[in-house]
Amino acid sequence: MSTEHETRTWTREAVLDAMRGRLTVSCQAYPGEPLRDPRTTAQMARAVVAGGAVAVRAQGLEDVAAVVAAVDVPVVGLWKDGDGGVFITPTLEHARAVADAGAHVVALDGTRRPRPDGLTLAETVARLRETTDALVMADCGSLDDALAAQDAGVDLLGTTLAGYTGERPKTEGPDLELVDEVVAACSLPVVVEGRVHTPAHAAEAMARGAFSVCVGTAITHPTTITSWFVGAVEPGHR
Repeated sequence: MSTEHETRTWTREAVLDAMRGRLTVSCQAYPGEPLRDPRTTAQMARAVVAGGAVAVRAQGLEDVAAVVAAVDVPVVGLWKDGDGGVFITPTLEHARAVADAGAHVVALDGTRRPRPDGLTLAETVARLRETTDALVMADCGSLDDALAAQDAGVDLLGTTLAGYTGERPKTEGPDLELVDEVVAACSLPVVVEGRVHTPAHAAEAMARGAFSVCVGTAITHPTTITSWFVGAVEPGHR
């Protein structure tokens, strides 16, 4: 029996309406891990949608396409390429490929760091819009990133890279201070993502004005979740 659904056309307004005030879940596995398979990612996507997720974030062209075929919710797609620096959908070519894979939202590095293809973020967004109607989400690491990304013409601002670019400390949970700053200074919707490890974290992010919250590891990465419990049961475990 096929698990694919009839493809819906998601307008910009429909995507934003679906995500507003609700939960997005990131379904990703790292290279070499047991769950690193597009079919598994699609199954995970169906499972989180069954639990109430209104959008799914997926990485890699095959995974994005598999998730788009599997669930009738907006899909936030990205392509990680590289081990450091700008590696989240780092170039225009990557962004166009993610859109071509069916993503309704293309998530890309929204920092002010130089991009591998030499384009600015504003140039990347403008050229991407020439070939797709997909929304653009900027994964930011600081308030200055968010302000620059807003000026560059993106649709959504994410706190995804807070603590990973050297501009801000890596907080134990989500960087709520950054959430306060971005919500106060920017007019675009703010998606709180990054180290949202508990329902309390998610609730606090919403209370601080987040447009939406995206949770990944705490829901869809059993290796990490298991390690948390192992650390609690066996405090000396390495």
